[in-house]
Amino acid sequence: MEKNEILSRAKAYIKEEKDSTFRTEVEDLIKKEDYTELEDRFYQSLEFGTGGLRGVIGGGTNRMNTYMINRATQGLATYIAKANPDKAKNGSLKAVIACDSRNFSDVFAEATALIFAANGFKTYLFSSLRPTPELSYAITKLGCQTGVVVTASHNPSIYNGYKAYWSDGAQVIPPHDTGIIDEVNAVKDVKTITRVEAIATGKLEIIDKIVDEPFWSMCKSQLFRPELIKATAKGAKVVYTPLHGTGAMHVEKVLSDLGLSVITVPEQREPNGNFPTVAKPNPEEAPALKMAVELAKKEKADIVMATDPDADRFGTAVPAKDGSYTLLTGNQMGVLLADYIMLSREELGKMPKNPAIVRTIVTSSMIDAIAAKKGIYMEEVLTGFKWIADAIARFNKTGDHEYIFGLEESYGYLVETEVHDKDGISAAAMCAEMTLYWKSKNKSLLDRLEELWTEYGYYEDRAIAKMFPGESGSKTMGKLMSDLRTTPPKTLGGKTVVEVRDILNLVSFAPANTDNKKPINLPSSNVLQFVLDGGTVVSARPSGTEPKIKFYINSSVPASGNLVADKKAGDILCDAITTDINTILDNA
Repeated sequence: MEKNEILSRAKAYIKEEKDSTFRTEVEDLIKKEDYTELEDRFYQSLEFGTGGLRGVIGGGTNRMNTYMINRATQGLATYIAKANPDKAKNGSLKAVIACDSRNFSDVFAEATALIFAANGFKTYLFSSLRPTPELSYAITKLGCQTGVVVTASHNPSIYNGYKAYWSDGAQVIPPHDTGIIDEVNAVKDVKTITRVEAIATGKLEIIDKIVDEPFWSMCKSQLFRPELIKATAKGAKVVYTPLHGTGAMHVEKVLSDLGLSVITVPEQREPNGNFPTVAKPNPEEAPALKMAVELAKKEKADIVMATDPDADRFGTAVPAKDGSYTLLTGNQMGVLLADYIMLSREELGKMPKNPAIVRTIVTSSMIDAIAAKKGIYMEEVLTGFKWIADAIARFNKTGDHEYIFGLEESYGYLVETEVHDKDGISAAAMCAEMTLYWKSKNKSLLDRLEELWTEYGYYEDRAIAKMFPGESGSKTMGKLMSDLRTTPPKTLGGKTVVEVRDILNLVSFAPANTDNKKPINLPSSNVLQFVLDGGTVVSARPSGTEPKIKFYINSSVPASGNLVADKKAGDILCDAITTDINTILDNA
């Protein structure tokens, strides 16, 4: 990008940015003539991806700041008003806003609320930080047409974000996401109102208990065996960490109400946007759970639980026979929860006539094998929990199936339908009950997982990611995906690629016969999948919210009757595939 264009964009931003912190950042960069940094901040504007609007906090159109928040909210408000003309006309539009513990989250949340209020919406703003699943729940509870939660989920502390929701409590999907972007890009003037005026006119209402208490009750109502928990909770211990985020109030409340002893990691209990005890507040990564595991060993806890800053993701570690703790992957916990929900519904006579489980395309197909044996319909959707919510909405509309569980490999689970996003709070409650259920049968969660592997085969899953920052990185990722489409690998990990699934062009084909292409019944998305001989699937997907590309390995080894040998075979296969993927990334 030419220097003049960079300066033009930077100066235009300075004129519009109301927050002196972000405005000063850009002014200082101009004075220093730091065109490399300025280019990175202005070569593009943040757009809605699978998780909404997300970026590094700072001044610039390619950063998270009040300027971008205000424009995004004005565009969203305009789009919602056009989508609901009658409510817009009679002044009955509603919106609800929440935020997590990140730096500037409270500032961005209030800015969002005031833009909605200025556009005539009755706007609800939580009095303090609240988790993403509660925001989803609040939308339908309060009868809102939209909602926003300010969060960057599990990303490092330099990030923040903005998730936009529809009236059903689900994140926006096409055509609404692109429609909102069109409105954002068309914004010329942002309507404003002061907090004092918004409250005085009734356009802004500060809330907490009217949603908190029903949300807690809902989470507890999903359980199958509350009497088992009451009978066995005495002496059971849960070590929990909210990773400096929003989860403590809710997880502690719900589990304590059930009679469980919850020991929260004291150093990580209080909200802190700098996440001082972890490099990344991500329960998917072992270092984030290090302090919790150490405390669990000391307390001899039955399970370790963790939620990310906005408490939609849920991670666990479980005790092994030697006294150590094993971190379960998102797929493994998903398999355990799905298995427990299916067997509980069967045992208690609560299985609906046409039950359905929904998983994303990069989630382990082990779920498919278990569901197939039980005659339960399995639906595969795109990555992003909004697509699971879309499936729930379709089931409700057609009546063809009744949703009983949804999951994604990145530690996202939904055990209820009152929330239309992944929910770490209700997952924690269900996991607690499941742990006590298997304990009552003298089994650990690891014991049950090994039983499932012995029956259905050994499944191992890995993820490899590489960052490609800046404009040049974006081009590199684009070329990499293009090259993989035009010249897909013939083998990965020594296994022949027997099928290529191109989710962008919605076709699948065998590499040996590219002319015979079969249609794929999914929305278009920039994902490639390579199905290997034996059933292992390797997926390539650029992130919609971060400058990185991610490869997912979902391997499977048929049950041989020797689980030790099956595990060894799975490790060897995953190691070999990982080596090939790293070579592809190194050559990008």
